[in-house]
Amino acid sequence: MAASKVSGGLKVAMDDVKAKGRWALAAQFSFLVVSAVTLCVLLYAPRFSSAPAPYGATVGFFAPKPSSTSRTSSAAVQLGPPEHGGGGGGGGDAEREGGGAPEQVLDNQMGSPCSSLPNHAICCDRTDYHSDVCFMAGDVRTDAASLSLLLFPPLAAPGGGGGAAADTATVEERIRPYTRKWDGYITKTIHEVTLRSARPEEATAGHHRCDVRHDAPAFVMTAGGYSHNLFHVFNDGFLPLWLTAQHLRRRVVLAALAYNPRWAGTYGEIISGLSAYPVVDLLRDRRTHCFPGAIVGTRYHDYLAVNSTRLRDNKTVVDFHRFLADAYDEHQDDSSGGGKPEATLPPPQRRPRLGIVSRKGRRVIENQAAVAELAASVGFDVDVMETATGAPLSATYASVSSYDALVGVHGADLTTFLFLRPGRAALAQVAPLGISLLSRNLFGVPAARMGLRYEQYDVSAGESSLSRRYPAGHVVVADPARARREQGGKEWDLVEHVYLRGQNVSLDLGRFRETLARLHSRWKEQQQSQVSGADALPQQ
Repeated sequence: MAASKVSGGLKVAMDDVKAKGRWALAAQFSFLVVSAVTLCVLLYAPRFSSAPAPYGATVGFFAPKPSSTSRTSSAAVQLGPPEHGGGGGGGGDAEREGGGAPEQVLDNQMGSPCSSLPNHAICCDRTDYHSDVCFMAGDVRTDAASLSLLLFPPLAAPGGGGGAAADTATVEERIRPYTRKWDGYITKTIHEVTLRSARPEEATAGHHRCDVRHDAPAFVMTAGGYSHNLFHVFNDGFLPLWLTAQHLRRRVVLAALAYNPRWAGTYGEIISGLSAYPVVDLLRDRRTHCFPGAIVGTRYHDYLAVNSTRLRDNKTVVDFHRFLADAYDEHQDDSSGGGKPEATLPPPQRRPRLGIVSRKGRRVIENQAAVAELAASVGFDVDVMETATGAPLSATYASVSSYDALVGVHGADLTTFLFLRPGRAALAQVAPLGISLLSRNLFGVPAARMGLRYEQYDVSAGESSLSRRYPAGHVVVADPARARREQGGKEWDLVEHVYLRGQNVSLDLGRFRETLARLHSRWKEQQQSQVSGADALPQQ
């Protein structure tokens, strides 16, 4: 009896222990579940409870703090999402919100105050003697009535205040986009463009709603200036345009001042090489165009020059030559091109080709036919290149790019030396009396930079037609340097009207033969070096 009571007591005790164990396990499991839920809330709740970031709020996360001024040198440009034209929508909130857009550097110049630009900013670099250039990052819209580009602010975060409009409400810049700002005569003919931040009432009232939205920045330039002269077309126009925007790889929209169909037709291949988009005629197109940024004006380095040390990507004038070759679909192998090197092939048994630029009106070679015969006797196949024929520039490119040497009197048509093959061809410039240094600076130095062999033939007094116009011993003929000095501030008048516009040349064939002989000799040496290089290659 006693034993059964003890056994029953033990059973009850064991059942109680088991029940308590089950409650302890349940309590431990509940504690773990509650702890896990609490941890998730602490970690993830801020992501769901905070307001969404406004467009541009994440700009420059690892960059210096953007300045509130228009002339800033902080982080790279942050443009709007491509699907909304870079933030340049029709004024609706949905078109001006977004984020996650890639950074795009508009200013490719090293050491520029505008080389690093935050979103929603205007920056102008006016430090160069030759040209001003301005940049706009953000929602840029055209106003045809005032010839202005307006920068609209991004939307502010909900409850975050009035956005960026207050920071730049008073910013306004004016610029004439041409590379000769020191030349008052021509600069006053260039249209002035106003860049400004949209006023608060414009930004909030839906003004300037977009008629056309672009997914690439505007590049405002002029087709005016000295655009009738081939030297200025390249020196003041296309070369500065290329060095300013080539890093954007055609993702810019040319917005042209003084646009005309003749300009577009003559230089269509180059224009298409600069931009993958149709040109916008700023003066005649009354629609509102919207862009994710803008460049207004161009950089300028020197006469027909590209200074590689001033560019982030270290481009040179040889790269500009390649650009021209691509524009005219002449994918020729050059000194650093791809494919099989020319030195691996035996050079053809041919005579070198020489082109003679045939001028009309002034600075004419009066004995041109005799010069052509002389060149043929030296060993050249001669092509007389007529000018002012109305032939398309593509035809000129096709001819000049095939020459081994180009000969001509100083003048705009020698700008076509840019079509010669770097490292292989030669330029021989005939410098008329009184402009030897000018000739060398405008064409000789740039040609050497491009890797061309350069010869300059300085005309003597007896070879100039001025010797027939002025009496013997006249200072204009006998001592041009002194004649120029005596003019003081009017020196250029003498140069322009007498030495540039007032003379032709008749070359001394004996003396000029020496120049042609050097060109031919160097060409032969180059051919021999190619043969030696080919012979030295291992046989396959």
